[in-house]
Amino acid sequence: VQLVQSGGGLVQPGGSLRLSCAASGFTYTFNNYIMNWYRQAPGKERELVATINNLNGDREYGNSVKGRFTISGDNTKNTGYLEISSLKPEDTGVYFCSMGGYWGQGTKVTVSS
Repeated sequence: VQLVQSGGGLVQPGGSLRLSCAASGFTYTFNNYIMNWYRQAPGKERELVATINNLNGDREYGNSVKGRFTISGDNTKNTGYLEISSLKPEDTGVYFCSMGGYWGQGTKVTVSS
């Protein structure tokens, strides 16, 4: 079982990025799972930022990212996405996807001018 993340990097305030999380090896098809995205800012605890139910498309967001982040899933590609926009320096951190009890390796996002 693997969750392989890509995306991330250095972006200026106000910018956007798309993070990807490709799933493989799971017992059930991708659309049977809920995918969560977390972030961990330097010196802070890991924070849940977004959740998607890939079966019915229901989405939830943390208050700090609502209206700026969009979570989605492509059941044909077994891949989840987190589009992050209107980025602020406080969005800096390592972003992790999680599904079925497994975690991606994390991808670093740095928001700085």
